[in-house]
Amino acid sequence: MRRLWLIFAQTVTIGLAVLFVVGTLKPEWLGEKPGVVRIHESPPAEARPAAASYHDAAHKVVPSVVHIYTTQAPRQNRHPLLDDPIFRHFFGDRLEEDQQRRSGLGSGVIVSADGYVLTNYHVIESADTVEVALNDGRKLRARVAGADPESDLAVLRIVADKANGKPEDLRLTPITFGRMEDVRVGDVVLAIGNPFGVGQSVTMGIVSALGRTHLGINTFEDFIQTDAAINPGNSGGALTDAAGSLIGINTAIYSRTGGSLGIGFAIPVSTAKNVMEQIIQTGGVTRGWIGVEAQEITPELAENFGLPDTDGALIAGVVRGSPADGGGIRPGDVLLAVDGKPVRDPQGMLDLIAALKPGETVPFKLRRDKTILDAPVKIGKRPVSSPQRGRRD
Repeated sequence: MRRLWLIFAQTVTIGLAVLFVVGTLKPEWLGEKPGVVRIHESPPAEARPAAASYHDAAHKVVPSVVHIYTTQAPRQNRHPLLDDPIFRHFFGDRLEEDQQRRSGLGSGVIVSADGYVLTNYHVIESADTVEVALNDGRKLRARVAGADPESDLAVLRIVADKANGKPEDLRLTPITFGRMEDVRVGDVVLAIGNPFGVGQSVTMGIVSALGRTHLGINTFEDFIQTDAAINPGNSGGALTDAAGSLIGINTAIYSRTGGSLGIGFAIPVSTAKNVMEQIIQTGGVTRGWIGVEAQEITPELAENFGLPDTDGALIAGVVRGSPADGGGIRPGDVLLAVDGKPVRDPQGMLDLIAALKPGETVPFKLRRDKTILDAPVKIGKRPVSSPQRGRRD
């Protein structure tokens, strides 16, 4: 038995040695070509799972995003050499043209087939003429249908004339509106616009945060934050979900260089839709107002005033003759709730009051000293004020 085992072992060893020598010196004897390296090849395209791509979403949205070009005639600072006849003889016409027109650019979103375009107010602010360039190459004149500086939104209406035909002849592709309640932190988003005027571009990122406020950009703030690249010229363009539905209007960036650093802000579609509908119906936006100046309650203030927490808004001033004055609200009161909705801070108070309808009487819950009381206030109409200025994209 031992002898048979030794013969078997010797036979296997000799066989492996022969196989090694043949495989090294004459691999073709084994059916392999010399110098060929075995690699793992991917299966044919039809047999592979589809790679992640947002082509369909981008293809759906691109026709709905436009470039907006504005021109503005200077109101002052006419060049003194324009009045010199000798200088004008050589350079005047060119310099006169440069002095008369200054151009700006941004982006916008087609929201209806009859020519309404949603964009940022700062894109068309002070513009004398507005031109909209479609993705198919057409350039159409537009007029400002209305604007809301406090939310930094504006609505344009593409002009239907003899050259363009009737509104139905414009062949526009309106965007699909998404639902803000479906947007979550971490969702993939696409930003579409005209950065730096290079042409329509699509960038991809995620929703970094929701409900960003206290940025000093607009009076009313509730921004979507995203890391999708947003640059100058993207203002007024679309922020969409992965299916190509509008969830925001790209508005501003945080930047130390003027370019994208991965922190961009978009006005949520819920706010944009509400403002847009009011502008289309009435030409403007109506908000509630009571005439108070509010201050945030810090832990130090809460301790000094003997307050149990920092919730609410401290009334620092009341406009004489305002709805708040008529309703009995006084400086030093702490506003706790508006129409049954709790007030967390001055920005929350502003949003709650702005959402109220002028003319209706609403209960305000206040803390005065250590007493909780209700004050019925007849809501007034908020006067339009200039928007705050932050870094725009």
